[in-house]
Amino acid sequence: MFKRSSGVLLNISSLPSEFGIGDFGEGARYFVDFLNDIKMKWWQILPLCPVGSGNSPYSSVSAFAINPLYVDPIDLMEKGLLTSQEVESFKYQDTPYTTDYNYARQIKAKILKLAFERDTLGKDFEDFEKENSFWVKDYALYMANKEANNDEPWWEWKEKAKSGSEKYYIYEQYIAHTQWHKLKKYANDKGVFFLGDMPIYVSRDSSDFYYNMKMFMADDEGNLKLLAGCPPDYFSEDGQLWGNPIYDWDAMKKDGYKWWLERIGDALNTFDAVRIDHFRGFHQFWAVPAGEKTARNGKWLDGPAMDLFEKVNKKFENPNIVAEDLGVSNPELKQFLQETGYPGMKIMQFGFNCYDSDHVPYKYGENCVAYTGTHDNETMLGWLWSMEMEEKTRLLKYCRYFGDNWGEGGENSRVIKEIITTLWQTVASIAIVPIQDMCGFGGDTRMNVPGRAEGNWQFRITKPAIEKIDKNFYRELNHIYGRG
Repeated sequence: MFKRSSGVLLNISSLPSEFGIGDFGEGARYFVDFLNDIKMKWWQILPLCPVGSGNSPYSSVSAFAINPLYVDPIDLMEKGLLTSQEVESFKYQDTPYTTDYNYARQIKAKILKLAFERDTLGKDFEDFEKENSFWVKDYALYMANKEANNDEPWWEWKEKAKSGSEKYYIYEQYIAHTQWHKLKKYANDKGVFFLGDMPIYVSRDSSDFYYNMKMFMADDEGNLKLLAGCPPDYFSEDGQLWGNPIYDWDAMKKDGYKWWLERIGDALNTFDAVRIDHFRGFHQFWAVPAGEKTARNGKWLDGPAMDLFEKVNKKFENPNIVAEDLGVSNPELKQFLQETGYPGMKIMQFGFNCYDSDHVPYKYGENCVAYTGTHDNETMLGWLWSMEMEEKTRLLKYCRYFGDNWGEGGENSRVIKEIITTLWQTVASIAIVPIQDMCGFGGDTRMNVPGRAEGNWQFRITKPAIEKIDKNFYRELNHIYGRG
């Protein structure tokens, strides 16, 4: 169980930066200092892997790689791999409020290729390649082949990558991992720890699938038999058809779940703790026949459950894993989560649509991580504006807010603080608030709308917005409720 503490949810892409997207540089260190100042122990981020379709970090070409868009150009300049004039020319001239993925892709590729041409690769590079040999060579070759085929997925490839072209992609990951661990050390030295995120599924357009097809429900040509998703729920009446390959758990069991142990071990080394998305999929998963247009016609199939996690707990003593256990539940699933020993998640926004919700704060146990909302939720202010009056009244009374003018001026800030205070008072071991709720932002700053293909993952914060946050309120909150 985690120690009683608190944290903030903010993705790396959302940080202040001069290059169109947040990165591992000055903006990240500034945010670490901010968290340290207000006595927050945890910085929760979304998956670090390269983004895929719709710029989603939950759809990636690799489960192990770090997004090269997060590379800090200033660090490369300080190493003598870029000139100050080059760095100046790469700075973004448009709005600081949204992420420009297209711009970031163009300039970060130029930056990394310049650095690769100029760098003298030594022992550190060789050590990185050796220590990550279980994934990085496959990733690099996959990316070299994608580049040779205009970034098409593997089933559209017609050309073969030139021999040696994969080395650049190993270098890209060497730089990204080096900068990440430098940032992590900076944070840890200041008492701030990273809660990372691991998607349960991988993309069909990924090195993970391409080089390990026998681990999935697919034929010898890589055609999928079943697709991942989830049934109709709070977020979507048709369910969510994610379309990812489904694991062949019987095949994975034959080698003792080697790939999963490598993946979880890598995550535990990368972060101080890791949230595993859609954790219930290890118990039972929603499988949709290939060819379906929605997730409605799927069915529940059994996952490996404790057969896998007994091995995880044996290999990694007391692993800092958080189980994302949201969505449809049943007694068997709850028993599985209890057997793992991992904390689950509680979401305040889910607690007031009925009187018997497991997410109402007085029902929280100690072994959980509690949120006002996650990256998939509306911001708290946006939610308050859109929710039914009965639900809204129930929440406001629970949080001891009895005013009738909450939507006017400064009352917005007051009511959000009352809600956050209520969360901090719970017995949950960790309480986490998205940065948007700390700022009192509305629905236009929402990070993701599940089921929407475009327009997500674009929110960015600025330093002036962070500076307006009431630091004294959070310092006092953490002190009073023993989370500092």
